[in-house]
Amino acid sequence: MFVAKVIGNMVCSHKDENLKGLKLLIVQPLDEQLIEKGKPIVAIDTIGQSGNGDIVYLAKSRESSLPLNKDLVPSDAGILGIIDYYNVNRMEE
Repeated sequence: MFVAKVIGNMVCSHKDENLKGLKLLIVQPLDEQLIEKGKPIVAIDTIGQSGNGDIVYLAKSRESSLPLNKDLVPSDAGILGIIDYYNVNRMEE
C-alpha cells in the first residue's frame, strides 16, 4: 500500500466494460512526510467518495481492484480509503 493526494479526475467517453460506473482519479504519490514523490498516476476510486485534495491510501496491481468483486479490472492502482489523520514518529539513531 502507499499514500497519495488526489489532484484531479479523469473522464473517459469510452473505456473497458469493467471500468464503467467507476470514478477515475489522478493521484500524486507521497512519501512518509507527505511530500510529493514520483509522477502522478490514475487510480480507481473503489470507495466512491474520494475527491480533490483528499489524502488517500492505495493498493497497486491486482490488489487494487479486489474491493470491486469483479474478475478482471484493468487497474494499476485503487483507492482503498481516505486518511483522516496521519502521524509518523521517527526513532533517533
